[in-house]
Amino acid sequence: MSLLKAEDVHVYYGSIHAIKGVSFEVNEGEIVTLIGANGAGKSTTLNTVSGLLKPRSGIIEFDGQSLVGVPASKMVNKGLALCPEGRRVFLQMTVEENLEMGAFTRPKGEIKDSIAEVYDRFPRLKERYKQVSGTLSGGEQQMLAMGRALMSKPKLLMLDEPSMGLAPILVDQIFQIIKELNDAGTTILLVEQNAQMALSIADRGYVLETGTIAATGTGEALLHDPAVQKAYLGG
Repeated sequence: MSLLKAEDVHVYYGSIHAIKGVSFEVNEGEIVTLIGANGAGKSTTLNTVSGLLKPRSGIIEFDGQSLVGVPASKMVNKGLALCPEGRRVFLQMTVEENLEMGAFTRPKGEIKDSIAEVYDRFPRLKERYKQVSGTLSGGEQQMLAMGRALMSKPKLLMLDEPSMGLAPILVDQIFQIIKELNDAGTTILLVEQNAQMALSIADRGYVLETGTIAATGTGEALLHDPAVQKAYLGG
C-alpha cells in the first residue's frame, strides 16, 4: 500500500527550477532511498514533502491525504518525522530534553515509555542522558536526532544524509540502526550521498540528477547497474 506518493512535483528557488516533475512513491514498510550528486535535488525533495518548501505544482499525498499547503508544523501530527541534514539537535539542552522536544505532540503519559524505547535502541544516549547535546560527538548527535524524530511515533521517518561527516565505523552503525528500525515496522525515506550503503539496505531507490528522476529500481538492481556504479559507486 502506498503511504507517500509524489506526482509531477515542480519546485523553484526564485527563478531557479530546482525540482522538475519528480514522481516517486514509498509503500508501507519499505526503505526507499533517493541518491544523487550534491545539488541533484535530494534534500529539496525531502524538504518539500516535509512542508518546509512549497511546490509550484504537482501532487504530494500521505496516507491518502494531500500534503500540499500543509504547514511544516502540522506534519508531525500527520505521522511524518524529519531527521534533518546536519542533525540540528538543540545544543544547549540535555539529551533527554531533546528527546522530550520530539514528543511535543504525544500524550504526557506515553513519553516516559517512548524515551525508554529510544534508550533501548541507542544505549549510548542512555549513558549520556544528562549531558548537554552540544558536547556529544557527531555520531552521538546523529543518534540523538534520530531518537528525537522517533519520539513522535512516525508512520514515515525521513532521514536526510544521516551518514554525513561520520567515521566509517559509525556509518556502518547508523545504517544498521536504520535497518533495525525498518525491521521493527518503521517506513523510511532516506536521502543519502553514500549510494553504496543506501542501496544496500533499500527496497527501492530513485536516482536524482539535476532535479529529475534519472533511474529507478530495486536497491539491488541499482547497486549492480553499470551506469549507477560508474556515476555514484566508483565503478
